[in-house]
Amino acid sequence: MHTLPNDPTALTWRKSQRSDGGNGCVEVALAGNAPVDAPHKADRGPLVLIRDSENPAGPVLAFTGPEARAFFAGIKDGEFDDLI
Repeated sequence: MHTLPNDPTALTWRKSQRSDGGNGCVEVALAGNAPVDAPHKADRGPLVLIRDSENPAGPVLAFTGPEARAFFAGIKDGEFDDLI
């Protein structure tokens, strides 16, 4: 496990424009460069962070730009629909 490059509480978190305004959403923020203790993400630029809006102090997923684009494309394409 690695530490995030920024304090998640100090970042600007955004919800989708399609959100109904409630807390049942995920939020996304852009953090600084990948931490040095995460060698697979080192020197790949900023991280895209994702968290549960109902639990802002909870776990945060961290993706590089290409990883985030692939993850969001998979969601749009229904790649994970059979998991729930």
